[in-house]
Amino acid sequence: MSISQHQTASGRPLRVAPAWVGAPTQAAPDGHLLPVRDAVWIWSVRRFARLALWALPAAAVLYGWFTLGVQVPPGPLPVGLLAGWLATISLIALAGLLAGSRTRRCALLGLLTALAGAIVLLPLAALPDGGAHDAITLTPAQIDMLVTVGCAAGATGVLLLGWAVFRSRLVNPADGILLMLAAIAIGAGTHAVKPIPTVGALLLLAAGMGLAWTGGRLLPRS
Repeated sequence: MSISQHQTASGRPLRVAPAWVGAPTQAAPDGHLLPVRDAVWIWSVRRFARLALWALPAAAVLYGWFTLGVQVPPGPLPVGLLAGWLATISLIALAGLLAGSRTRRCALLGLLTALAGAIVLLPLAALPDGGAHDAITLTPAQIDMLVTVGCAAGATGVLLLGWAVFRSRLVNPADGILLMLAAIAIGAGTHAVKPIPTVGALLLLAAGMGLAWTGGRLLPRS
């Protein structure tokens, strides 16, 4: 792919980005093409999305460690919070990567739903064990209901993102199936028997590795 050379006002050559970085191949309705700076910005966003997808397998490893109940000096809370932070970054990157596909609305809805579930669960994670009803005005039954709602919302969001991956025709559809299965297993939360959340973490690890690998090799159409 050749890069055309143009002269700037100072006489220096100007490197113009080729079409495959994201610039449209056809003129806009008003007759103007997309500026080069916008094309480079689009390419930078796509590159960030591809690199940030590697946060998903890292989050799956930390979540699997969290579900195993391994005792670490900081305690399980920092591990769970770090896993949630990495998962949030990867889901945002996945939705950004699917923004140019035909399933972008489903991906956006899944991202917003997953973020809503994370917002519900985040303040509940810092409550002390056995004394949550003394720290806030909610009853233990209401706290359990909020945890269930947060887990269900997060699982629904990941399920929608998995469906968007499956229908997008951009990456391997099997990764979307693995992501949906992981969402069901992880969304069960505390209501599931012990091995199921760990199995969900393994499924999420497989889906994250596949998405990060295929997404890193994905190039937009010229």
